[in-house]
Amino acid sequence: MSEPSTATGEFPAIKRNSDIVVGIDGSKGSCCALAWAMQIASLTGQTVNAVYGWTYSWDMGPEPEDEEGWKAIREQITKKLYGWAEIANEGINFDMSKLKLTSVRSSGSAALLKIGQESDQIVVGRRSLSPVARWFFGSVSSSIAEHSRVPVTVVRVPEYKENAVTENIHHVLSTDLDSDPDASRPIVVGVDGSDCSIRALNFAAEAAKYEKRPLKVLYCWQVRDIESTGDGVPSEEEAQEAAEKDVNTWLADAEISPDIKVQAHAFHIAPGKGLVRASEDASRVVVGSRGLSGFDAHLLGSISQYVIENAHGTVTIVH
Repeated sequence: MSEPSTATGEFPAIKRNSDIVVGIDGSKGSCCALAWAMQIASLTGQTVNAVYGWTYSWDMGPEPEDEEGWKAIREQITKKLYGWAEIANEGINFDMSKLKLTSVRSSGSAALLKIGQESDQIVVGRRSLSPVARWFFGSVSSSIAEHSRVPVTVVRVPEYKENAVTENIHHVLSTDLDSDPDASRPIVVGVDGSDCSIRALNFAAEAAKYEKRPLKVLYCWQVRDIESTGDGVPSEEEAQEAAEKDVNTWLADAEISPDIKVQAHAFHIAPGKGLVRASEDASRVVVGSRGLSGFDAHLLGSISQYVIENAHGTVTIVH
């Protein structure tokens, strides 16, 4: 046991200079693990190394044939990893300059064990599997804990109520229904300024006109989507102001009948999660499709596909 410092009466600081290595794959569990590691590193001053182990599968399309193709894949992976890290860092204020992003063409557990063997500790999220599924698929966290030569921390996904952002989405969509029981549920459309989202906006406006429903335009933004007008990364307030300005500009340029009751809102939340939450209070959700396929679809994911699979009501995808 460490002895207290005679000068201060406090225990001496523990020297922890090695990386904290975290396995990440975009799942809720891995994002919780990364957030936990960021919180610890904020206290210890350590660097966090987010490790993504990936392998090719049949739905990714043909493998690149030259170095330029592989370079493009590495850039896409880095962008996706950084996006996951930004989500995990919300509310933590971890110094992102102390974040490493490592992608390895290998299974996730093998990559973690190899890269993490010289680290301070390996951190993984725990998946919520039933006893039968755990027996059938095995537990990645248990396997890593069994074979690792360094400490392994397994982070359980916390049970928590909807956060303030999703509550705000519910509020702006349900206000009319609260004040007027006979009011129609709105048509909700997700926009981000892209061509496909503008087509979705015009489609939703036509649908609102014919169905005689109000139209709610949602821009679910993240920090990387906002261009800084000054030096460095914009503050939360600056980013929100810029997002509201953007969505109102897109709305002003759209082809919307003056007879439609329309409102635009910007929320700091991942687009898929925001639109799924909005689907609980909407007659339907309209979203544009980026038309990804092959490796891009597998790596970057599809917001439209996420909304289709998780929405609580009707969804229209506009190509």
